[in-house]
Amino acid sequence: MGDVESQGRPADIDFDRPNSARIWNYWMGGKDNYPADQAAGDAVIAVFPGITTWARHARQFIIRSVRYMAESGVRQFLDIGTGFPTDQNTHEVAQEVTPEARIVYVDNDPVVLAHARALLTNTTNVGVTTYVDSDFRDIDRVIGMARGALNFDEPIGVMFMGSLGHVEDYDEALAIVRSYMDAVPSGSYLAHYEAINTDPVYRQALDDFNAEAGAAWGYYARTPEQIGQLFDGLELVDPGVVRLNQWRPNPAKVGNGQNIDVVSMGAVGRKP
Repeated sequence: MGDVESQGRPADIDFDRPNSARIWNYWMGGKDNYPADQAAGDAVIAVFPGITTWARHARQFIIRSVRYMAESGVRQFLDIGTGFPTDQNTHEVAQEVTPEARIVYVDNDPVVLAHARALLTNTTNVGVTTYVDSDFRDIDRVIGMARGALNFDEPIGVMFMGSLGHVEDYDEALAIVRSYMDAVPSGSYLAHYEAINTDPVYRQALDDFNAEAGAAWGYYARTPEQIGQLFDGLELVDPGVVRLNQWRPNPAKVGNGQNIDVVSMGAVGRKP
């Protein structure tokens, strides 16, 4: 936490109240969390121990999907609902494949932004790494600010990595995705994952978490069919909408993890 705290902690952050980004960081084994976050995270682990495994597989899905898009020719990425900087962030993966990659991160969580200012730094002298401080529901503002770094006449990799779970109403979530995809040209991609509601133990853990977190940090799982519907009109990249650990797994990273019942599904789709 030293690099971030040396720049001052934002006055409007309550470090005694659990924060979803810091809880996720705790589940991933990170150090950017506090006792309140650890207590909230442990409460979920007590009901659903598999949450930590899911967190790790979610990170690996992000890495693999960004690498796929970059290797497919995408040079621009709009990472919406960024979450905490961690190992192998979007700009690091993309710029490793193509040094000129341009990445715009979007988040409005002051905790996330404090870390972003300190840690989301460009890895090359020809690429761009920047962030937009905005609620992703304010689509016009996000796109307007992103235009300062991205060319919306060329393909963009639009990423919603778990962030839509904070939108309780599914129709609203669907409209958000379609609005962003309408704004990008042919050849762009949507990369998305989300929790699914098929596991009763996980549903109970999520209900307990939401009761403690309140509306500001609540998280809502979808049906597999709803996640698939987000990709309507797009050309799904093989193997389609699947459990995260089954999407083009890297044996060196996942090992035998393909058989784990990860409570999240995702996919990558290309706009024709």
